[in-house]
Amino acid sequence: MCRPFWLAAPPVGSANLASDIGAAIRFFNCSIECHRCPCQSLGQSLLERPLPAYLLPLFGVLLGLIIGSFLATLILRWPQNLSVIGGRSVCDDCGHQLRAWELIPVVSFVMQSGKCRRCGAPIANDHLAIELAAALIGGLALYAAPRIEAFAGAIFGWLLLTLAALDVKHHWLPDRLTAMLALSGLMASLLPVYPALPDRLIGGFAGIAALAIIAAIYKGVRNRNGLGGGDPKMLGAIGCWLGWQALPLVLLGASVVGLLVALSWQLRGKPVTGDSMLPLGSLMAIAAFPLWLYQSADGGLFY
Repeated sequence: MCRPFWLAAPPVGSANLASDIGAAIRFFNCSIECHRCPCQSLGQSLLERPLPAYLLPLFGVLLGLIIGSFLATLILRWPQNLSVIGGRSVCDDCGHQLRAWELIPVVSFVMQSGKCRRCGAPIANDHLAIELAAALIGGLALYAAPRIEAFAGAIFGWLLLTLAALDVKHHWLPDRLTAMLALSGLMASLLPVYPALPDRLIGGFAGIAALAIIAAIYKGVRNRNGLGGGDPKMLGAIGCWLGWQALPLVLLGASVVGLLVALSWQLRGKPVTGDSMLPLGSLMAIAAFPLWLYQSADGGLFY
């Protein structure tokens, strides 16, 4: 233990001035270097001890549940021009104002058996699915990447999730949300992560150009639109996150997922023809987030 100064230094007014000065110097040296003393070793060891490996992914899951609850509300209300932030949450059928315990992500759905407590109307399974998907995205992002980069990747995944859900339900990729995806991707280049800003900028322009050219060729050959107007913008926004090098893999992954969706339709007896519409934005979103995980894992997830 460090000795108090009244024990470390001789009495003031000692006949030996040099001894007084030497004692004072020893006291201040002890104060400055007391991190070597047992009296502070416990606190230092607690501060320097690394966090358990599961703690950040668990935080990502919990944060994802909260974010997912908001995203599910946004996906429901935005297409109807309803306020997303203002007002209290209510039942979509009877207008019952939901209490705090009825808004706990996932838990409230299970406690109420997926029904409104007041009128008994079923709560849309989409809400639960969005919450669980957002939780999975948060957990995977905070597991795969270093801490600051992980939160950026989680934002990437949550934006992709929102766009994918809107595309599936409404065949709509809002320009404001796509622009937010692109801008956040360019801002992520400020972090020490791959790819660099020039690759992201090239990816943004190349993504838009690639699908715009394909859409123009398709319309020229078949005299009708083959792609939605938001699809090229979304691929460009994904390029702002992953860089131009990843764009072929995004399109390849989207094609594979699309084939699996078409196969599942056939297995369920739903006819698949050349006129069948697949939400390309959703397919690209499903392909893009695993690619971000692969880029960010640094040997921790896929190797």
